Amino acid sequence: MKIKILIPALLLGAAFFMVSFQSNSDWPVPEKYQKMKNPVAADDDSIEMGEDLWKTHCKSCHGKEGLGDGSKAANLDTPCGDFTSEKFQKQTDGALFYKTLEGRGDMPSYKKKIPNEEDIWHLVNFMRTLE
Repeated sequence: MKIKILIPALLLGAAFFMVSFQSNSDWPVPEKYQKMKNPVAADDDSIEMGEDLWKTHCKSCHGKEGLGDGSKAANLDTPCGDFTSEKFQKQTDGALFYKTLEGRGDMPSYKKKIPNEEDIWHLVNFMRTLE
């Protein structure tokens, strides 16, 4: 009888560990992108263009204010993250560019959805306003 309870408890514990490990794991960014500087000035026009892109491509998962509470967030296997957090905002512009460009897991690549790389830089400029 104890084994019937122990096995599901162990499986549940292992699943919890995997989810915790996955959500806390880092997202490696190649050094080239870590050091990459944003070539687009973060002026009002750029931020407005980035916000328009956010509303089209990002808001449904990451939420209106970048809190990870978009309408699709609950249906994803991985958390969408809080873009207002210090940990997120400490990332380099190049790292944010890379993650948007390449994607990972539930986060799609935007190479085809936003083919103009300058637009991704506008999006990065908007992400900086989500503090």
